Amino acid sequence: MTYQELTGLSSQHLSFVTPYRQLHHDCVSSFKSLEKAAQDAGFALTIASSFRDFERQLMIWNNKFNGIRPISGNDGLPLDTSHMSDIEKVHAIMRWSALPGSSRHHWGTDLDVYAENTLPEGVNLQLEPWEYNTGHQTQFSEWLQENASRHGFFFPYNADRKGVAVEPWHIGHKEKGAELMAMLTPDILLQAWKGVDLAGKDTIIKHIDTLFVRYVTNISKD
Repeated sequence: MTYQELTGLSSQHLSFVTPYRQLHHDCVSSFKSLEKAAQDAGFALTIASSFRDFERQLMIWNNKFNGIRPISGNDGLPLDTSHMSDIEKVHAIMRWSALPGSSRHHWGTDLDVYAENTLPEGVNLQLEPWEYNTGHQTQFSEWLQENASRHGFFFPYNADRKGVAVEPWHIGHKEKGAELMAMLTPDILLQAWKGVDLAGKDTIIKHIDTLFVRYVTNISKD
């Protein structure tokens, strides 16, 4: 895995699993196995998001930090950021969105999934916890919790560890994800940000070690 592949600056490590969704070469067979099992159980497992490149993550980050896109609070509602310091905004954003270069989506090992056939007609998926806890994705979510590990996947954000918020839709390939996580370091992120217009960059760099531990490596191991 090259530095560029690890930080979303290259897509050479990826294969298409649908016309618009890519996964790491080594994760395709596991995904196909999970997809088939879901189908047998009556669920049309669908990828809402898989590989996301550095530029896309950078745009999401900058739009949130600069107030172009809302920053969600723990309740999912937009925060009033007018009186927040830069470091407060960084923490608020990182509850839901990774720093560019640090997202597990860069690796092609992680994906956000839902059951398309349980989504009500005319309703757009929001990727919010209520959909998976009490809403239209509840049965699928319960099935996924019971079966993902049988096909090599786990839930990195299955509990609130005061880092990334709980994301019941987010699954990751356990073996490959662990391999790549071990390769990522704060220094690699600093390298990826050189010459990049990253909003809040000075504050992020000042707190990089703390942010890295709290939001990047602080995941479920189950």
